Amino acid sequence: MVSGKKGIYEENGGVNVKRIVCIGDSNTYGYDPRSFAGTRYPEGVRWTGLLKAAGFEVINLGQNGLCIPPKVQFRLFQNMIRSYMPADMIIVMLGSNDLLNGSTVSEATEKMSAFLAACEEAAPDSALLLVAPPPMQVGEWVQTKELIEKSRELGNAYRVLAERQGILFADSGQWEIPLTYDGVHFTEEGHQRFASGIAAALP
Repeated sequence: MVSGKKGIYEENGGVNVKRIVCIGDSNTYGYDPRSFAGTRYPEGVRWTGLLKAAGFEVINLGQNGLCIPPKVQFRLFQNMIRSYMPADMIIVMLGSNDLLNGSTVSEATEKMSAFLAACEEAAPDSALLLVAPPPMQVGEWVQTKELIEKSRELGNAYRVLAERQGILFADSGQWEIPLTYDGVHFTEEGHQRFASGIAAALP
């Protein structure tokens, strides 16, 4: 489900999304949790690679361990975004690492609000899609009910944020993404389901 359409969608009655810039953490990067050196799943397994195979041009800016960037890093990310323009859409999925590092849902949402504004400033002609990460599960990295509950609350908080800022929103918590033993990272099937969810969410 996608909500909060604005901008070029309202003006043009929808666009044919072809070029997508993806900003995210290890689940966007494609980290393989079975590895010991931060290596990735093969491109044909990663959700970004699956979108490429489906005919999209995808720029993957995912980084292992990435939290929602603070304001001191906005210019760096804005310059990266501008270097890949023009693009039809920017997809942002961040927040899990913030919660793992102790941020509250409200703190993560406040940081995300500012970062999304910076993205819009860097790419005013691109649609912006905020994706809520799938809720965490009990695993090696996730051992408290409080953390799991916060990850569930993040989806609702992001939905409200997207509506307030007038951008697109998708909740991957509705896509039943399988996670690995650590309770955070996508399995290979998880990448397939996530790619299917994103593809279905695109206008």
